[in-house]
Amino acid sequence: MSEHQLPILVVEDDPSLREAIGDTLELAGRSYIAVEGGNEALKVLGEKAFSIVVSDVRMMPMDGITLLKEIRARLPHLPVVLMTAYAEVEKAVDAMRSGACDFLLKPFEPKALLAHIRKYELPDTGESAGVVAVDPASRELFTMAQRVAQTDATVLLTGESGVGKEVVARFIHRESARRNGPFVAINCAAIPDSLLEATLFGYEKGAFTGAQQAQAGKFEQAQDGTLLLDEVTEMPMGLQAKLLRVLQEREVERVGGKKPVALNIRIVATSNRDMADAVAKGVFREDLYYRLSVFPVLIPSLRERPEDIVPIARSFVVEHGGRLGRTGVSLSPAAEQALQAHPWPGNVRELENVIQRALIMAPGKEILPDHLRLVPRPTGEVVQPAAPVAPVVFAPPPEPALQEGEKRVDNMRDLEREHILRTLAEVGGSRKLTIERLGISERTLRYKLQQYRDEGFFKD
Repeated sequence: MSEHQLPILVVEDDPSLREAIGDTLELAGRSYIAVEGGNEALKVLGEKAFSIVVSDVRMMPMDGITLLKEIRARLPHLPVVLMTAYAEVEKAVDAMRSGACDFLLKPFEPKALLAHIRKYELPDTGESAGVVAVDPASRELFTMAQRVAQTDATVLLTGESGVGKEVVARFIHRESARRNGPFVAINCAAIPDSLLEATLFGYEKGAFTGAQQAQAGKFEQAQDGTLLLDEVTEMPMGLQAKLLRVLQEREVERVGGKKPVALNIRIVATSNRDMADAVAKGVFREDLYYRLSVFPVLIPSLRERPEDIVPIARSFVVEHGGRLGRTGVSLSPAAEQALQAHPWPGNVRELENVIQRALIMAPGKEILPDHLRLVPRPTGEVVQPAAPVAPVVFAPPPEPALQEGEKRVDNMRDLEREHILRTLAEVGGSRKLTIERLGISERTLRYKLQQYRDEGFFKD
């Protein structure tokens, strides 16, 4: 069982049975909280997250069926298993109709209790797991991710840019048997074509000009762990063939090398493009697509999981507030309403940037709607990376409030962004002329523009 698993809530008014269940869970290495009635259960459910509720049916003054209905009204996707005597079959049927996952007939063996818990409980998607998932769509996503994490299957994560594909990939790694091994990520869109092969596969000394010593590639660095191939559809066709061979043979050969290195790694790939469309257009190999999509997972956009918006925003307020020395800052109710109403074309990445700017802009302990500086866009509008670029409309960047070393780095990034966008505006949005003026590749420009869109610095 994962070290990150949420605790179990036990509701039982019989002290002896409550103690016996607690002993069973302790022996299984599981954390739990045991209460004697429905009112106490609702109180702790309002204070803490649980993976599952195991409750008796016959209790006073609130019986298990009433408790179940209250849980369904407040936490509709929290699993509930009810314990009932054989003579209460009618109540068990009522319980199932009211939304219980299952019921245990008393008396039951400890292994039966543990089997029910393992079957129905939710994975931990709280702070200890590094993710926030309140919306039912997110709960389903991370339940699926936890299941595939128990295997070594290759996973293909797709979804719009900024939805949190790397967060899901790290969750899969952390919940897997490889959790003690390395997690190595490489963004295939951010590395020039000429360097990508050497970065992935490594190289031997003298393999090319400047190769003064041998260097292990990302595949070797991920040995016994997980390798994330981020934005894999941006990989050049020639390199895709070599990647296919590595996946088939489970061995890699360094550039300039002659001896293959056996691999023991788990592959997770991501893409923000329609993979089937990329295959149809001939920019991605069909055989590689099928090799990567052993277990495909589509991550919903942020607007498709609206119940996550405010909880994720609150977590960013805490995280970045601490880093910026702005502890104790919170979102006002009006600001939370504004966040909820925004369409989030840039998804979680855009939300994170909005919160960072708001922390800089808010003078006091409360973030107001004006501090968010949201750029209004039609609901559901999603800007595709390959869309023609119109003249740029700038949103003034926030004044950095970081440490001195960090400020210099951010200023360099600001200068690069302003230079690229200014050049783009000067040539009337022509990518071809922008590439010629800047001396960069089309792929690099496309990657940069998508990054600036996600950060909310301009709109088409």
